[in-house]
Amino acid sequence: MASDAGSNQSVERALTVLRVFTAGRAELRVSDVAKLADLGLSTASRLLATLEAAGFVDRDPVSGLYRLGLDMVSLGGAVLNSHPVHREARQIAQNLAAELGLGVNVAVRRDASLFYLLNFEGRQAPRAFVLAGQRNPLHATGLGKSLLTGLTAAERRALLPADRLVSYTPRTITTHAELDAEIERTVTRGYGSELEELALGRACVAAPIRDSSGGVAAALSVSGPLSAIDLQKREAELSRAVIEACDSISIGLGYVGPAHHVPLEQVR
Repeated sequence: MASDAGSNQSVERALTVLRVFTAGRAELRVSDVAKLADLGLSTASRLLATLEAAGFVDRDPVSGLYRLGLDMVSLGGAVLNSHPVHREARQIAQNLAAELGLGVNVAVRRDASLFYLLNFEGRQAPRAFVLAGQRNPLHATGLGKSLLTGLTAAERRALLPADRLVSYTPRTITTHAELDAEIERTVTRGYGSELEELALGRACVAAPIRDSSGGVAAALSVSGPLSAIDLQKREAELSRAVIEACDSISIGLGYVGPAHHVPLEQVR
């Protein structure tokens, strides 16, 4: 039992070491890893050596800095390839990005944040980094608000206490009353929009993706700089494209229409 506890602790510490590389800087010294993972220097050094031997981290022979290893890509690829939303959405999202010239993103909800499954850059919305695997707040994004349409107002409040409605720009929604109104608007229109709520100079249009149960399984958005997305002129065009893409993905996931719940007394 003691041996099992020690092994579990070693696994947990190794996972903590890997996670520190996703929090900001791509390359870290042993001392950086030890501090961020709250480990002793010798423990951090030993874990990094083990992870390096397994291919999960690489060490630059000149600088001595560590970065995530390429074997992590194999694990990530296997996860994405087995995910039903990723399988159904990938080609549709890629085609949409090429057609509109804007970024197209697909995300799911992971606890109290959104988690990007994939993104494609359009010619008018280039990025120097990959969004897949990153997280963003639910209340400050079109994707997040589309994901939140699957929850009741009470569930949203339990998931996102008032102190989690953090302001990122002067336009960010910071109260549940505002968020409720925006969610209701999203449900009524079938799509949501976001204008400089997370980052100045950027906007998006998003809609929910449903699975065979009728529940919200994911969301898709088109996004880009204000000059390219031009919501004032293009909102109707973009919302139509987003809703059609989400419908196609939803059908691929087995969605056949609104979920109809039969009252229990009728079953009896």
